[in-house]
Formats: sequence, structure tokens, C-alpha cells
Amino acid sequence: LPVECGFILSDSGARVVFVDDAGQAEKIAAVQASGGVVDGRRFEVEVDRLFLFDGEHEAGEPLARLIERGRAVLARHRPEIERRTAALSRDDLATIVYTSGTTGVPKGVMQTHGNHLATLEAVERIGIVRRGEIDFAFLPLAHSFGRMMEYVGLHLGTITAYAEKIDTLADDMAMVRPHFLPSVPRIFEKVYAGVYRARGSSSVVARWLFDRAVEIGGRRADYVNRGETPPRSLRLLDALAHRLVFRKIQARVGGRIRYFISGGAPLAPEINRFFHAVGMPILEGYGLTETTPILTSNMPGRTKIGSVGVPLHQVTIRIAEDGEILAKGPNVAVGYYHRPEETAAAWDPDGWFHTGDIGEIDEDGFLRITDRKKELIKTAGGKYVAPQKIENMLKSRPLISQAVVIGDRLKYCVALITLDEEAAAAWAKEQGIPAGDAAALAADGRILAQIQRHVDAVNAELASYESIKYFRVLPRDFSIETGELTPSLKVKRKVVAERYADTIASMYEP
Repeated sequence: LPVECGFILSDSGARVVFVDDAGQAEKIAAVQASGGVVDGRRFEVEVDRLFLFDGEHEAGEPLARLIERGRAVLARHRPEIERRTAALSRDDLATIVYTSGTTGVPKGVMQTHGNHLATLEAVERIGIVRRGEIDFAFLPLAHSFGRMMEYVGLHLGTITAYAEKIDTLADDMAMVRPHFLPSVPRIFEKVYAGVYRARGSSSVVARWLFDRAVEIGGRRADYVNRGETPPRSLRLLDALAHRLVFRKIQARVGGRIRYFISGGAPLAPEINRFFHAVGMPILEGYGLTETTPILTSNMPGRTKIGSVGVPLHQVTIRIAEDGEILAKGPNVAVGYYHRPEETAAAWDPDGWFHTGDIGEIDEDGFLRITDRKKELIKTAGGKYVAPQKIENMLKSRPLISQAVVIGDRLKYCVALITLDEEAAAAWAKEQGIPAGDAAALAADGRILAQIQRHVDAVNAELASYESIKYFRVLPRDFSIETGELTPSLKVKRKVVAERYADTIASMYEP
């Protein structure tokens, strides 16, 4: 959104801006002309130069022209470039990366060259990246996870294939046939939902074969994840499952995936188990922009589904008395740009970074995340509820795309739900419901009854104080364009709560 771009430009003091195209240039020109307001604070934008990668706009000039000018003077300035490069140390500031701002104003995280190098050296030790293989990039490069994977390619010599756009991910992956792919959970959720949607429309025999194959693959994966060799009989059954079932699923993403990497948000264990079973294991990790951006990861032969793995090389993790995860390591950033008070609140005097996440470490050293400290709901009855756990349970159900649980300082929990439009349309067709747009389906009583059954099933696994008493299905899904999702596809809770305040209030009326 223009106001977000403007705030970051103003906060960082950026004077030279590079944008994709004329549409992005228009955003910068608009916010530069009028300024903006974020969280009640007015800001102004002062940009001296603007360059476009593609297209033209009166506010800037094409990047190609800058490159031409640079080539003309490169020889003259090369000694100075080399001098400045040689003078850099690991302690020097490399970049300022802004947090996603899911619950408030984005903060500029100051990452040093040493922070990035420590991350790359730790990732290299995991051993999943091979020189010359293809990695697939679609995460925004303004996001620390996406930037890390770009640097991994440069450091370890992979070939990086860039997706054209989110809508073409499936076609792009089938074309470039990547060997490993970093992603946020939202993409895995969509693939999982698509596979099970296809299963649901298959014959009884095909469904039985699919379920049997997944069960066999899951048993094989359990051995592999413990670092053990599966029995020969199980390997033979798994090979048959691959031939009959799994290779068709693998073909959807090119057929050569050795590992997926998941980060940025919690991944539902049942989805992770499924990908391990079908021979495309997901190595789930954990970190934040402030940790450049990784602290822990599951690793080949050392994986526990439901955990985010063990600490990386030179990273130390401990759990504070209140359950908060604290971290130290050479990859931990040095603070927030122009925010000394918030820096002091997050980095304590002993050098521990306070992540804001709640977790636990098991007897084998694996870390499990239970929730965000700041996002824990405390009901009017004094009970604490972890919304992300419930939201993940809801999102794993058919027809549901997104879920946001509400209930802080209120007498019970409710949920805002959006439909998986493709799944809802397919289900409606099976039920003989006339085709309609997303808003019409969201209001259809038969769809609502089916969602109620899914909510009831989730509630059966919850304590009474954390169960969902009421829900509302919204007329459209959340999106980046409408401001409810970050570029890394995380829900902006504050935006959603404000935008749908009346809908939420309706669930608490007598």
C-alpha cells in the first residue's frame, strides 16, 4: 500500500528508490506529494531519485539509463569502489529490513554483514543445498526470508529461478523443475487443499489407494526423520506407492523437489506429515527478521514434525520463566533503526534477544512454538487462549482459506472465516448449488452449515474456554492488495480487526 511504502521511506530516510514499474512509481509519487499518517503519526517523504526496472513514469527514469551512465564512469571510480569494499567488516551495517507489521507499525531491523554471513555459514552446515541445483524464488525480496534464500544461492552456487507472480506458481514450478523451494505455510496449505479436493472427487478405489499410499509413506518418513533406514519391505511398498500415487503429486511441482523449506509462520503438523509421506519433505524452521532471519531448523535425518527443529550453528536458545523464547548468536541483528527504547525492550543487558514468541524445548533439543506472546488472548474469564493453534486447525479443514480468532478481554472466542473459493465452488457444484461468486457462496446456508460442522469438529478438540462460540464467513478472501495480508502472506490482525469491527461486534450482541 502507498502509505506503507511512504512510512518506510520516511523512517529510513531513503533518498534513492528503485521500483518495479510505473504502478509502483505512481505510489511513490503520490505519497511524496501528500505524505501520510501511520498509527496516528504524520510523516513526509523526501526522495531525490527514482528508477524503474521496467516501463516509464514522469517521476523517474529507466534503470537501463543509469546502468549506461555507470558503465561510462566505472573505470574512473573502480579504485574507490575497491577501497570501500576492502574497508567493510562483519560489524558494518549491511541493510535495514522492515518487519511485516502484522500487529502495528513496521520497525527497521539493522542487519550487519556479519549477521548475514553467520546465517549463510549455518545454512551451509545443514547440507541441503547443492551447487548447480535450482532453487525457486517467489517470496518478496523485501522479506528477510526471501532475501536470505537469494544470498544462499549466491553463497553456495545454486541457480535461482524466479516466479513470474503468485498466480502462476504452479506453472512456473512445473517448467523450471526446482530441487528445493523455500516457502511460507500458505502455499503448502493451498497445495494440500488441492490434493485432497482431487481425492474427494475420485472413486472409492482411488481414495483407498491414495490413503494406503500416504499411510505407507508416513511410516517410511518416520524412519528417515529419525536418521534410520526403513525395513526393506517398507521401502518396496513405498516405491510402489510412489509409482502409483506420489509421482503424480510430485509432478505438480516439477518432479525433482528434494526439500521444501518452511518459515515465517507456523505450519500445521498434518500438512507437514503429508508432504513427508509423499516424498517431498518440508524442513520447518523458525526465526524472525531480527535474527536474519533463522534460529532453528529441522534437518535431514533429524526432524520432528510439529517442532521447528534445533538451534543452528553458534545459536543459543533458552526459555524465560514466562515461556518466552530468548536467543543469542552472531546472526542476531543489532537493534531497531532510530528506535532506542524499543531496542532496549527487545535486547536485554545480557545480550539476549526477546523474540515475543512462547515455546518449549523438549528432551532432544527440539523447539516447539506455542504462540505469540503479544497475540495470546485473555478472555474475560481470565483464561489464556493461543489463537494461532485454533486458526491452523480451522485452516486445515476443507472450504476454509483463512481464520482469525477474536476474544481478548471478551467473554468468549469467535472467528472470522474466509472461503477457499476454488474448493467452495467445487463443493457447491457437487451439492447441486447454483454457481455464484464468492460473496454469494459465503452467504449460502448450505455452505454455512458445512462450515459449522468443521467448526464443531475443531471445537471437539479444544477446551470449552477456547472453543469458537460464533463465526462469520466474510464475502471475500484476504489479500495483499486489499491490505489484510503482508507480502509474505501473513494476516494483519490489527487491520482485520478494525476493518470488520462491526461484524465482530455482531457476535457479541445479546
